[in-house]
Formats: sequence, C-alpha cells, structure tokens
Amino acid sequence: MASFKYALRDTFRLICRHWGLSVLTLITAASVLYILGFTALFALNVRHMVSRIEGGLVVQVYMKKGEKTDDVFARVKANPMVTSVRAISPEEALDRLRAKLGNQARAVTLLGDNPLPWSLEIQVRRAEHITPLVRDLMVFPSVEEVIYSGKLVERLSTISRASSAVSAAILVLSVVISALVIFNTIRIAIYSRKEEIEVMLLIGATKTYISLPFVFQGMFLGAGGALLAVAGLWATYASAVNAVRSTLAFLDIIVNRQVLLQFFFLLFATGATMGWVCSWLAVSRFTSRALRPR
Repeated sequence: MASFKYALRDTFRLICRHWGLSVLTLITAASVLYILGFTALFALNVRHMVSRIEGGLVVQVYMKKGEKTDDVFARVKANPMVTSVRAISPEEALDRLRAKLGNQARAVTLLGDNPLPWSLEIQVRRAEHITPLVRDLMVFPSVEEVIYSGKLVERLSTISRASSAVSAAILVLSVVISALVIFNTIRIAIYSRKEEIEVMLLIGATKTYISLPFVFQGMFLGAGGALLAVAGLWATYASAVNAVRSTLAFLDIIVNRQVLLQFFFLLFATGATMGWVCSWLAVSRFTSRALRPR
C-alpha cells in the first residue's frame, strides 16, 4: 500500500516536474486517438450504410397454384440467416395489386377468379446470404418461382466484403501507428530521467518500485488524451451529422446516442490501456537494459 501511494505521489510529481513533456505526450496521444476514432467512425458508418441497404433487400417466393406456404415458411423461419419472413395470401396480393393500379383497378375484375398464388416475402441479414437461400428454396416442389435482384445482390456482396476488409485493415494500421507514437513519446520521458533511474537501481530499488510511476503516468496521459480525442470527435461528428442531413439527406449515418456513447467509452478505454501497455513496455526495456552487467 505504501508503494502504491508512493507511486501515485511520484506520478503526479513526474507529470508536474516535466510538464512540457507531459503536455506534448497528452497532445500526441489525443491527436493519434482522434485519428484512430475518426477512422473507426468512418468505417462503422460505411458498414452501417451497407447493412441498411442489405436489410432492405426482399426475396419474393411464389408458390404453385393451390399450394400453401406452410412447409416452406417453417423451413425459412428456422434459417439463422433470415431476419423476417411473411406469408402473403392471394387475397392480400390482390388488394396490393388494386392499390398499385389505382384508377385502373377495375381492370382486375376482368380477371374473374383470383389468379394470384400464395407467396412469401423474405429478408436476410446480409446480401451474401441471398444466393444460398434462393438455391435452397428452388428445390421445394411447391415453389413456382423465386424473384430477387441478382446483380444488385452480387454487387452489394462485393461491396460488403471489400468494406469489411478495408475497414479492418485501416483500424489495425491505425492502432499500430497510435501505439508506436505513444510508446516512443513515453520512452522519451523515461530517458529524461535516465540518471535518476540508474541511481535508484544501484541502491537496490526493485523494477516494480521504479516502473509504477511511469506506468501510471502513461495510463493517465493516455486516458487524458483519449478524453480530449472524444471531446473533439463529439464536436466534429455532431457538425458532420448536421452537414450530411442538410445536403445528403438520403445517406443513413449512425445517430443512435447509445451506440455513439459505447463507441466513445471504448475509445477512452483503448487510450488508457494503450498508455498503460506502452509505458510498461518502455520502462521494462529500459530497466532490463540498465541492469545488464557492463
């Protein structure tokens, strides 16, 4: 407990004594975390827009004359790729046809008996799930025809896979660059106390005793930088949402407050964790090198 109190006291002393370097580290951490957060938000919005388009795709399944949808409906309902399935009766299909025809709905009376069959409207989670679903549906002997936008589905599947791969690559690259920048900034802070640390090692101080203030310093500066980055992102994103809504209203971007709060909390936790890990690695490397026999 005494060591912990000493570590906290020395941490704040370290930050105040080298306030210029601390401010530089804070600004650097805030900048890289802002870029990381901005990149992640962009990737999330691309993924969100593609998902909304995919969710709007509908597969129409028409049954043969006189066939019901019960067996196909049960099989489709059990499919984990399907988000919703709805059976359309011939009467409901005829009402829809009348509504579409409008003033020309009287022409429907010339058809005599209702010629429309039972049908199903199916929505899936992702565009790439449609092709295997259609393949499964076509084997049912009671199914007459399956209609879906084949070319659009293929293009959406390609866009979805490409956006996921590019987003993942950008995020990994941003995390690596952020970690390297924070690691090197904290290592400079450690080297500024090189002689003091070497003296402490000579008089018998343990690695943990020496490392804790630097680890806490890195964690506090990482968390502080993350808070600044979150504040900047919050303001930037709010302005971006207003600009998009006023000029490109058809774009469906993320505005759910709960989702954004979870994202910003994750960014804050990433900043604190990154600061802790980078400072621990930097100080461990330095103390191990200092303890080697010369």
